[in-house]
Amino acid sequence: MTKILMVDDDKLVTDLLDKLLRADGYETVAVNDSAAAVDTAKTVKPDLILLDLMMPQPDGFRVCRMLRELPEFTNVPIIIVTALDDSDSRAVAFGAGANDYLAKPFHPDELSEKITAALEG
Repeated sequence: MTKILMVDDDKLVTDLLDKLLRADGYETVAVNDSAAAVDTAKTVKPDLILLDLMMPQPDGFRVCRMLRELPEFTNVPIIIVTALDDSDSRAVAFGAGANDYLAKPFHPDELSEKITAALEG
């Protein structure tokens, strides 16, 4: 089963993502503390990561860079899921190593399409 790690400091968001992703047949793991995101990823070994940007230190940009510095996450797709919907945030996120970007609020079908595309990569 495909495993997805959800990193967002808002538990309501990870609960919603959990419901949507489990309905699509994915195994999910949530982390609501960005400082624990990299260690959790190392333990969980996800097939894909959904990552918020607006979190306490480290922010999502830094978490993305930290993951990309580790050989085991070089090819793991990272999709940014954030309320930041400006071109600068998008540019920095892609520069940090993100594969895709989805602005909140989003339609569940759009999330499903992005996950499918990233996994088929």
